[in-house]
Amino acid sequence: MTQGPAPRVLSDEALSDLLAGQQFGTLATTKRSGHPHLTTMMYSWDPETRVVRFSTTADRVKVKHLRHDPRAALHVPGGDVWSFAVAEGEAEVSEVTTAPGDAVGRELLAMIPEAARPQDPEEFLKDQVAERRVVVRLRVGRLYGTAVDVTG
Repeated sequence: MTQGPAPRVLSDEALSDLLAGQQFGTLATTKRSGHPHLTTMMYSWDPETRVVRFSTTADRVKVKHLRHDPRAALHVPGGDVWSFAVAEGEAEVSEVTTAPGDAVGRELLAMIPEAARPQDPEEFLKDQVAERRVVVRLRVGRLYGTAVDVTG
């Protein structure tokens, strides 16, 4: 294998922009055995509060893992296979949304980009209750990642 360009460490701003520019990433939680559990998740990034939010149902294994061990990481690919960002931190799991329009339901609705918001928010909120949805909030303590500048 030939020696190519070295990876370039991305600035905090570049990492935040990479997170903001994507919607999907791989969430890593820890099983009781200590092995990682990986799952592809849609997420919402708030750069001001440095919180990544995920919507999931209360019965998912990732929720069980996070309640036992809140340490988690989100891996987000960049525009090519050589660039990525990782957001590490402690996660908290909200209570289950139990009434349409409660605080958790409103948070779930707010996570959806404006252009993709449901036409009937009331129906959306009812569905979230029926699905027993929760919000996972990953409070990011560390961002890291790299890019490789490959020229054609």
